Amino acid sequence: MAAVTPPRLSRATLDRLPASVARPAYDVAATTIGIVHLGIGAFHRAHQAVCIDDRLAAGETGWGVCGVSLRSPDTAAALAPQDGLYTVATRSGAGERLRVVGAVRRLLVAPREPEAVLAALTDPAARIVSLTVTEKGYCHDPATAALREDHPDILADLRDPHAPRSLPGFLVEAIARRRRAGLAPFTVLSCDNLPANGHTVAGVLAGFARLRDPDLAAYLAGEVACPSTMVDRIVPATTDSDRAEVSAALGLHDAWPVMAEPFSQWVIEDRFPAGRPRFEEAGAELVADVAPYELMKLRLLNASHSALAYLGYLAGFETIAEVVAEPDCARFAAALMREEVRPTLRMPGSVDLPAYERALLARFANPALRHRTWQIAMDGSQKLPQRLLGTVRDRLAAGAPFPRLALAVAAWMRYVTGRDERGGAIDVRDPLSARLRAIAEEAGPVPERLAPALLAVREVFGTDLPANPVFVAAVTDGLARLSTHGARHAFRAR
Repeated sequence: MAAVTPPRLSRATLDRLPASVARPAYDVAATTIGIVHLGIGAFHRAHQAVCIDDRLAAGETGWGVCGVSLRSPDTAAALAPQDGLYTVATRSGAGERLRVVGAVRRLLVAPREPEAVLAALTDPAARIVSLTVTEKGYCHDPATAALREDHPDILADLRDPHAPRSLPGFLVEAIARRRRAGLAPFTVLSCDNLPANGHTVAGVLAGFARLRDPDLAAYLAGEVACPSTMVDRIVPATTDSDRAEVSAALGLHDAWPVMAEPFSQWVIEDRFPAGRPRFEEAGAELVADVAPYELMKLRLLNASHSALAYLGYLAGFETIAEVVAEPDCARFAAALMREEVRPTLRMPGSVDLPAYERALLARFANPALRHRTWQIAMDGSQKLPQRLLGTVRDRLAAGAPFPRLALAVAAWMRYVTGRDERGGAIDVRDPLSARLRAIAEEAGPVPERLAPALLAVREVFGTDLPANPVFVAAVTDGLARLSTHGARHAFRAR
């Protein structure tokens, strides 16, 4: 007998949800859009949209979200039939809590309907444009944060600025249209894991605008606010099993729920000329300077996450929780944070770094998340400069050792060769994957050849690190240890 498909989650079926499932405490249909979010993926839906949902429930009903996919139509295809509704499943060792979120009011797919996206961006009610497009969405050089003027999407947007493809193209065209219409610009709120993300997006937009129209670039520099943020919540990729489990608990079919840990943090530079919701009443921290918090998160959480992902994948672990369940691996991560990262941070007196580090290890150990090492290892060429190499530069400047950071870089090198320790193929997902694989194949597996060959990738390492003999020696030594003894031994040896 064929299985019966449950009804789809939607506004019309909200009243069918079990009492145990939280749902919007407001009339979703009565809210209006005040935020356009570019990059409507799982992280935004598990993080910022939850905060916005709280403010809509508190009566700030003019801050609904128009979610835009810059590439794939998959999220829109899943959520549009659900009136933008979806479930956040908060998971820990203690169990699961389900909440249906109603903040996303409209969904658009930029490649399919660019003019509709521009119309949303130029709507006078749109006062904030928030971003989670990942590092590669900025069309910039991760090593310098400068716009890549040779990026194919940037070249296309300069040829035809009125039909943009790229993030800078869409934002600059929308700002130009608003200016011509006499509308104040929106605030651009980057929520990506980039150092000084507000400064970075401002620089990318200014670089693109200068190529297009110097007068527009001057206007943008003087009128468009780009506050920085720090965002933190572990959000694993949703699996088919997750979909089935959540739908069974709802009694309704949710095509794309999101999974998340209980912890969530959002630190925001309070600079919103066009207005904002009262984010602070939904748990966000509004501060004058985000930089210390941002550096803390990038260097402690993201760096240790990446180190555990590359080494853990090579050692045969599928999830981060499995990695830190091994005492040697947990000790490695704790020592990396305590001995190599913590000395580079200067935090406000209210921040307890040892407690933050202990909390990170507890979060990594959450067995309910199943955050895959392979997922975290994606896009390493874009992530290493922010997560690992800034700390390495500070350690070099201080004349201090960094053996665990060097081992993490070496593990990335071993990973991007495309072969694991047992000779199996690695599905390397990275914008530079083909180039990195070609470099590795030409250099061969000998660490003394492979390390300098990959260090010559300027977009990742710049020109200073490959010229630093201390750094080159440390990474080569790490790669030799991995090649000779394997990742499990490397965890113990540190």
